[in-house]
Amino acid sequence: MSIEPSSSSTNDHPMDESSQLTLLDASSYQLHDLDSIDFPPTLIEIDLTANRLTQLDSRISNLTHLKKLSLRQNLFTDSGVEPISQWNNISGLEEFVLRDNQLKTIPDVSIFKTLLVFDVSFNEITSMSGLSKASSTLKELYVSKNEVTKIEEIDHLYELQILELGSNRLRVIENLQNLTNLQELWLGRNRIKSINLCGLRCIKKLSLQSNRLTSMKGLEECVALEELYLSHNGIAKMEGLSTLANLRVLDVSSNKLAAVEDIEKLTCLEDLWFNDNQLASLDGIAEAVSGSREKLTTIYLERNPCVSISYILKSSNYRIWFLAC
Repeated sequence: MSIEPSSSSTNDHPMDESSQLTLLDASSYQLHDLDSIDFPPTLIEIDLTANRLTQLDSRISNLTHLKKLSLRQNLFTDSGVEPISQWNNISGLEEFVLRDNQLKTIPDVSIFKTLLVFDVSFNEITSMSGLSKASSTLKELYVSKNEVTKIEEIDHLYELQILELGSNRLRVIENLQNLTNLQELWLGRNRIKSINLCGLRCIKKLSLQSNRLTSMKGLEECVALEELYLSHNGIAKMEGLSTLANLRVLDVSSNKLAAVEDIEKLTCLEDLWFNDNQLASLDGIAEAVSGSREKLTTIYLERNPCVSISYILKSSNYRIWFLAC
């Protein structure tokens, strides 16, 4: 089997073929090695997703134009990726994906001085130790579905815009105060008990689904929030939401909420997910969403007491209120 690199050029004029070979897509071939593949020196992007690789091919170290390298869904261990820390010829790499391998530690990526995207999700990493060596140019960091217990060694990532730490073993939100450009924070499926965004006001998307929250307090200063996901917790009261004037999506499903409240001023609200709570009556809902009537497109109330068949048959307000919306 021979896998040929492809060109991203759309120029129809004759030219040296090797000058056009910028992309190598060798994904989903179940390769155990790369012996059958040519690596022209003009390559900018290599995608080796979904193979059976355990070792890096040293020829990659000579690709001085390389910007993107995906090793996603392979069998790399720590020792298998270790050589890349010495490959100075590819120090201009901007995107490095090691998602879904067998790593136990964060690889040394200190040579990549302009790294923008780094993904080590779906591994067996127990600590964020090593990230202190990552370039401060990083904009997206993905460490989800590991076994991390503490947020650390990211204080210098001032340019970070997306931080994904879902499905780990975190108990505390901490050490985020320097991430003043952070726009998306994904912390679902952890063990977090309280919200502390370390004074950040820039976050637009926040996910704390499937944690151990009992309160919404801590969101008041996060005024840039547009999407907030708090489902599958133990929250008993809606509060601290009135200042979130930009909020478009609010998901508080699968909690212990008995009333829809503190959202009267949210004029941008489009989606409200309130299913699987303890709402016994529809009384007061129209007033609660009065500020967002022009934008609101979805209110999801399934599996609340107020939408039981017996309640619907007894309440004329049910049909009248939904017609009004």
